[in-house]
Amino acid sequence: MRIQTFLYIDPGTGSMLFTVLISVISVAVYFLRDTFVKFCLWITGRNKTQNGEKLSLVIFSDDKRYWNVFEPICDELENRGIAAVYMTSSEDDPALSKTYEHIKSEFIGKGNKAFAKLNSLKAEVVLSTTPSLDVFQWKRSKEVDHYIHIAHAADDITKYRMFGIDYYDSVLLGGEYQGQQVRALEKLRNLPEKQIEYVGMPYLDRMKERFTKAEAASRKDGENITVLLAPSWGASGILSRFGEEFIEVLAETGYDIIIRPHPQSYVSEKELISGLEKRFANTANISWNRDNDNFEVLRKADILISDFSGVLFDFSLVFDKPVIYTNTEFDKAPYDCYWLDEELWTFRILPEIGAELTRENMREVKGLIQGSLQNTVFQTGRERARKETWMHMGEGAKRTVDYIVQIQGRKSDEARLEQASETV
Repeated sequence: MRIQTFLYIDPGTGSMLFTVLISVISVAVYFLRDTFVKFCLWITGRNKTQNGEKLSLVIFSDDKRYWNVFEPICDELENRGIAAVYMTSSEDDPALSKTYEHIKSEFIGKGNKAFAKLNSLKAEVVLSTTPSLDVFQWKRSKEVDHYIHIAHAADDITKYRMFGIDYYDSVLLGGEYQGQQVRALEKLRNLPEKQIEYVGMPYLDRMKERFTKAEAASRKDGENITVLLAPSWGASGILSRFGEEFIEVLAETGYDIIIRPHPQSYVSEKELISGLEKRFANTANISWNRDNDNFEVLRKADILISDFSGVLFDFSLVFDKPVIYTNTEFDKAPYDCYWLDEELWTFRILPEIGAELTRENMREVKGLIQGSLQNTVFQTGRERARKETWMHMGEGAKRTVDYIVQIQGRKSDEARLEQASETV
């Protein structure tokens, strides 16, 4: 009995220890991979990925799906005649087919090949949505003056895997609550304070602009309701927690159901997605969507069902339509938010912008959908959410480029002062 008591670990501590263990193993694996790649490059003499002077601005995208974040910024840079190099790890990134005069786009390979180039990059400023800088394969280059992270979703910045933005120099955000989360993590981890700039959400600005110009996709009398199921990925997502059972319930509503898994699900949950696609291949009212640009599917849908995915806010705040969110018992352990005691902003605001779906009321989802479409009480909540997570509406790209220019100016002044001091 004493031995059992001695060996007991409470669930919270156990979860933390497990997360730490996984993190240590992951760091070790990525360290070995990174070392191997560097060794191979050294042997072959291909370790010089860039020669000559520093690039003024590099934008790095690890996946084509973030083009919606970068396109309005690139357009603003182009309009001002500011030079930049857009580096992507997607061979079919839309940036590669877009014609710019001042912006050069290039595919730099995937995985370690891309990181080998980035790790020896020479640039004044690097802008990216990619988390975990200086944590796994992507290391800070000694020849880069300033790294800027820009948020790619209008929700908690602490929903990245642990240490997601710790080693950036600046973060561009859309809401003050995000900045408070950044400062709280810095204090807990004894990190130097990053520069925080509230620029808004460039991709939401562009989406709203497109929606304003587009023909309204209103449903005609008698036309079937379209329900979009767009969950996040991972163990806490709808497809992992509710899966086949929930899709069956949705199919039984008779509504047109569009399922749009998170792009990462096709990488990290291949078997799950493949199994569900096969299971419902012959279900007439179910279709699957993998468009890189989610604008049209969001515009088409009458209502969105999701979990903790940022698409909830894209849909409700831009298209001003109702959402249903699910209580999937979100496991904070792998994420930065695990370190903070306060409830995530996402889960604080969701009850104000949509109805909750649980296992207990899952079978009544048709009534929940009908009620949500007829209910107008969530309008106030959507207005509050816009104010809290989408600052400077319509000015995101302009403010982002303003900040980049500001940082470049500071670095130029510092370089001149350093040169002057060396001369003296």
